[in-house]
Amino acid sequence: MASSASTQAGSKRWTYFHSALQLAIQRSAHKWTYEDFAECFSLWCDEQPENAATIFNLVSSRLESSITENCEELFKKYKVKENLDNLHAVVTAARARKQTGYDGKDVWREDLQPRAAVRARTIPLLEKERDRLLAQLSQLTEENSALQSQMRRNVQAKEEAEAEAAKLLDTIDKAFAKWDALPLDDVQSWSLQTAESAGSRP
Repeated sequence: MASSASTQAGSKRWTYFHSALQLAIQRSAHKWTYEDFAECFSLWCDEQPENAATIFNLVSSRLESSITENCEELFKKYKVKENLDNLHAVVTAARARKQTGYDGKDVWREDLQPRAAVRARTIPLLEKERDRLLAQLSQLTEENSALQSQMRRNVQAKEEAEAEAAKLLDTIDKAFAKWDALPLDDVQSWSLQTAESAGSRP
């Protein structure tokens, strides 16, 4: 069946179904043999056997193509491939759960809406993801608090260092002020006398 559906990759269930349907279409389209065709148009087949054979092959090919096209329209209308792929995924998951020893009871009711069934499957996954994100958020919050505490300690140490530096500079300024207030002439005179006295000693 050379069609858009046949060229799409799908599940094994879809592949088997599509192959079986293709074989059934080919067999049904060519089940009508040339002998059957000749019985219906015996005079024409006797007079123009080559043309009759050509027309027979064209009719068989057209019949196969027509059935194929109609099937493709049905596939597209009812989403056959998508539904078979979903069915295959569900069956595969169920088999995997059974192999792992899953003994839970799946409850199905006729009035159970598909959305409710989907929520029953997805909500636990969403809750698990929520818990993971909350744990990650808690860890990030703790790390952020630790960084804030370290930053506060760094700021405090900087302020203390700046205060010590300001205090030292203030002391130096006071020392310079006192030095400037000294009578330099008297200091120089005293220094000179002290040096002379020290030099005149035996």
